[in-house]
Amino acid sequence: MKTINTKTVLVLLLGFSISLSSCKKNKYSSEELIQMELDEAVEKNYDGAILCVHNAHETKLYTAGYKERDLQIPASADDLFKIASISKLYIAVACAKLINDGTLDKNKSVAEYLPHLADRIENSTDISLRMLIQHRSGIPNFTADSNYPWDEPFATVEETLEFSLDKPADFKPDKRRKYSNTNYLLIGEILNHELGYHHQTYIKSKILIPLNLQNTYGSMSQADTDKMMSGYFEGYEPDIKNNDFVAPGGSMVGTAEDVAIFLSALNEGTLLNDNEQSVYNSLYELEHTGLLPGYQSIARYHEDIQTSVVLFVNRSGENTWLRFERLYKRIVRHVKR
Repeated sequence: MKTINTKTVLVLLLGFSISLSSCKKNKYSSEELIQMELDEAVEKNYDGAILCVHNAHETKLYTAGYKERDLQIPASADDLFKIASISKLYIAVACAKLINDGTLDKNKSVAEYLPHLADRIENSTDISLRMLIQHRSGIPNFTADSNYPWDEPFATVEETLEFSLDKPADFKPDKRRKYSNTNYLLIGEILNHELGYHHQTYIKSKILIPLNLQNTYGSMSQADTDKMMSGYFEGYEPDIKNNDFVAPGGSMVGTAEDVAIFLSALNEGTLLNDNEQSVYNSLYELEHTGLLPGYQSIARYHEDIQTSVVLFVNRSGENTWLRFERLYKRIVRHVKR
């Protein structure tokens, strides 16, 4: 009598299980699988989610869960979202354009651009604009300070700047890269001074209007907050939507579709001319993530399919970011099917 050992049985069962899983997946379209991923993620981990998949041929929008959990208002693709550090891409584009036309000099020092702050920023004479853009300045990240008031953020840029100054450097300029929101806080100050007006006005005229991005704003105060998705933090039940983060490089709000259109234009060379694109590519990255209390976002362009995939979820804290990254990767696999 022929016998089958336990190991063989387990291998057969595993193979059968994988086969059934593959068959199940093959029953659904990519769009259905993406919606299933979002629905499951919201059921287990988040309150609401918005996804935009955009390329030159089509735009697909998906939602799950709630824009406002307590009132049971469903999420909509038109909901505004705090895009947090994705804002840095827009500021970097502005810098590239202004460097290209000679308004800015990427090698000019912080001390030269902001002489009134020079004595309050360690190594200011040796830190260039380029180093700020590339996070190579050594200036400490103000949001990493244990005294930063996340639950009641500063109401003005001036207050944020005052909190950020007079800190010892993390390292000597240009010796390594370390992400710091203070870099873009200072870039905002430089832009405002060199332009003679607020840098978000420049971003609107040179980026938002040419791309017809009618649902992107420089700050929450410029937007209709009734259209904004609520935000929630693990272990804290109230809606924290009204916490306004005003610092440049983290202040912007917009729809997933607007972010995806911007990202595709940046990556595909339709936003900048050849010279500007060359400057930009030498300065900064072509994708970004965003994280604020209650708001997590990923905006990435996938060159192999020439498609931008932008995902928003309105809950943060604890290990929600790790789960968020995994969700994004699963969605991208479905997009590429």
